[in-house]
Amino acid sequence: MKPRIGVYTCHCGSNIAGTVDCEAVTRFAQGLNSVVIARDYKFMCSEPGQNLIKDDIRDFGLNRVVVASCSPTMHEPTFRRACQEAGLNPYLFEMANIRDQCSWVTEDKQQATEKARALVSAAVSRVYYHQPLESREVPVNPDVMVVGGGIAGIQAALKIADSEHRVYLVERSPSIGGHMAQLDKTFPTLDCSACILTPKMTTAGSHPYIELMTYSEVEEVSGFVGNFKAKIKKKARYVDADRCTGCGVCQAKCPYKVPNEFEVGLGNRKAIYTPFPQAVPNIPVIDTEHCAYFLKGKCRACEKFCEAEAINFEQEDEFVEIEVGSIIVTTGFKVFDPTPLYQYGYGRLDNVITSLEFERMINSAGPTEGELMLKDGSTPKRVAIIHCVGSRDIKYHEYCSRVCCMYSMKFAHLIKEHTEAEVYEFYIDIRSFGKGFEEFYNRVLNEGTTFIRGRPAEITDVAETPEEEGKLIIQFEDTLLGRQRRLAVDMAILSCALEPQSDVEAVARLFNISRSADGFFLERHPKLDPVATMTDGIFIAGCAQGPKDIPDTVAQASAAAAEAMAMISRGRVEIESATAIIDERICSGCRACERVCPFSAISFDEEKAVCRVNEALCKGCGACVGGCPSDAVSLKHFTNEQIVAQMEGLLV
Repeated sequence: MKPRIGVYTCHCGSNIAGTVDCEAVTRFAQGLNSVVIARDYKFMCSEPGQNLIKDDIRDFGLNRVVVASCSPTMHEPTFRRACQEAGLNPYLFEMANIRDQCSWVTEDKQQATEKARALVSAAVSRVYYHQPLESREVPVNPDVMVVGGGIAGIQAALKIADSEHRVYLVERSPSIGGHMAQLDKTFPTLDCSACILTPKMTTAGSHPYIELMTYSEVEEVSGFVGNFKAKIKKKARYVDADRCTGCGVCQAKCPYKVPNEFEVGLGNRKAIYTPFPQAVPNIPVIDTEHCAYFLKGKCRACEKFCEAEAINFEQEDEFVEIEVGSIIVTTGFKVFDPTPLYQYGYGRLDNVITSLEFERMINSAGPTEGELMLKDGSTPKRVAIIHCVGSRDIKYHEYCSRVCCMYSMKFAHLIKEHTEAEVYEFYIDIRSFGKGFEEFYNRVLNEGTTFIRGRPAEITDVAETPEEEGKLIIQFEDTLLGRQRRLAVDMAILSCALEPQSDVEAVARLFNISRSADGFFLERHPKLDPVATMTDGIFIAGCAQGPKDIPDTVAQASAAAAEAMAMISRGRVEIESATAIIDERICSGCRACERVCPFSAISFDEEKAVCRVNEALCKGCGACVGGCPSDAVSLKHFTNEQIVAQMEGLLV
């Protein structure tokens, strides 16, 4: 059948029409080969714009459609759906991006219009050779795996489990809770962090539809959207979970102490331990790196005193395979280590502490039982809080960590609440952007906190006057006064950045998801699809996607749960039709395509010595096509004929 093409140019309000002469582009398109009708309209993506396309398909017998408008990432599905509703195969549609590639890159109207003509010509030349492709659907396994047991993972798991679908909640620590379990109070309402979190932890631990897999790690992930398989390593606790009563006698009798990670090294724990009193599950784990029995073959005090006979030194790691339809990654963040900032003296000067260390110190369940104290045990009389340590710094992290301003102001309030100390906040800008945040800022101001605009240059212990003896000296420029100043304080708190987990690259490879320039996991679209990833069926939420506070984390986790639930409710999912195909007659079995495939969609048939494509996994990226030295791989919807025609069309 001879192609009958319709071309539609969008004004996009003034986004395109402000720079591109849309009427001239339409007149040009009308003269192109096989173009039956060409129109321009103010908003092609609107309902009237889509109806224009549908009506022309019926009235003019169009069998190809080209829309020149914005990015295909944004509206290609919209126009494909419009074509399909009019009875046209959605793959007989082509889009020319004249907004991002023309009107947004130049103010020269003539050049923008010329380039728009070229892009329209290329699209028309390409769509001439399009072939209809059939949409395919696969069933969706209703089970979900949530990776990471912080507040984001708990929220996502509970939302799905409450709809009576099974959730596997995988957490590599002995307990769920994440960083939120370490906090004292939460801004701006100053709610007790544990009071908010503990009920959710308990609910998740006892929920009939949640299988809690703590002290576990995901080792392998295979499969595709709707049908994933995961291999999970459940590390040996050396404690029988079915027998353990959580009485704590084993910990009390253990004679060996080591630094406590939960207390950020400010306190000690035993070699057999639970991370914190409210841990879920409340089952201890033996730290084999510090346990005398594993190191020297002696002791076993915990076993002797355990009346429940729950200690089992013969326990081994267990590997479990599960099948799920979707995966939500909520692996969280870690706090920036300020040691490389030598000028601030962390780890070198006494009483220079990090934000997380302050959280544990001020917490009534912490190592100092809520008493803010200096190294010598006295109470500080003057405290400095330094914002943006590791954030908004081209040497470390250029991004804003979003929470530092607010938690720094929370610190100021807590210091005032626990002591009579003077508090000084050193800031670049105050970013109190959320609900109730500005009111909290004013509250802290009224409580007497002094805000100094300027980033300190150095913290030193070199005194110049008798009053400075034994103090920390902060040297800084007060940018509002335009003066260099010195301030003697007893304690300095570094408000550290939030940064990606240390193993973020390995996790990204494991789940086949991308990372943005800041190192966090990359969403499919920052506005329209903020929790999906480029791997269908895998979603991200919380600080794994980028720094955010608790309310935003909970909201995003709920959104990820809703995305998973939408797939489950439908029961099936449409998969990509524009996939790679391998001509087995030409394939030499070199496996180059298998090595370059980022989605693990290509496998090798040992018997026939050829490669094959799993179309359910293939995303049509084309890496295998370029990597095949035998030219045995081709890509549906991106054939050589179509690409060459598109290039020739650009030169018209």
